[in-house]
Amino acid sequence: MQLKKNEKVDLTKNSSLYFVIGLALVLFISWQAIEFKTYEKVYGYESLNVEDDDDEEIPITEQIKTPPPPPPPPPPAPEIIEIVEDEEEVEETVIESTETDEEEIIEIVEVEEIYEDIDVPFAVIEDVPIFPGCERVKKSERRNCFQEQMNKHIRKNFRYPEIAQEMGIQGRVYVNFIIAKDGQITNIRMRGPDKNLEKEAKRIIAKLPNMTPGKQRGRPVRVPFSIPITFRLQ
Repeated sequence: MQLKKNEKVDLTKNSSLYFVIGLALVLFISWQAIEFKTYEKVYGYESLNVEDDDDEEIPITEQIKTPPPPPPPPPPAPEIIEIVEDEEEVEETVIESTETDEEEIIEIVEVEEIYEDIDVPFAVIEDVPIFPGCERVKKSERRNCFQEQMNKHIRKNFRYPEIAQEMGIQGRVYVNFIIAKDGQITNIRMRGPDKNLEKEAKRIIAKLPNMTPGKQRGRPVRVPFSIPITFRLQ
């Protein structure tokens, strides 16, 4: 049988490409063979024998106790005891009594109590301040008399400010003041909804007469007092 050649097939078409690939492969294998190195493996170790340390014997030492030295012998007693007569005179110490005789004068020093300027509230003071006109009232009824005279004074001197009336301002003003140790009215303070109402309340309280001061344990003291004054338009 005779083989037939195909004219369209060219066997030398890619021969140069295959040559280059083969050459590169041979060069790579040669390079790897040249660069390949081998190292000798050396292992070294030292063995530790543990059993030798365990078998080591420790010598037993014994502390020798030395006995304490014997105590010194007591001194020899004297053979002859001499008796010496007490011829020296001993001065006696006389201790005088600190008690005083009845004839001595005993000085009595009186210590006066010092009272500071303290404020005693009207509700707890022993002797309330006496409003003029309440002098002849019983002591138990002087608080009520004080309140009645205070209300009469406010009604008598009350004037509604014209500016507050025009603006329709009304409300309650709380007034605080102190009745001093001489009976005068001091330290007037106000708190209300309007300055005009506060000013009128201060004017009313400032016109209070001098009073008999309040007393605590028989001594005059300062007595703070507070009262509300109501301003109401009709």
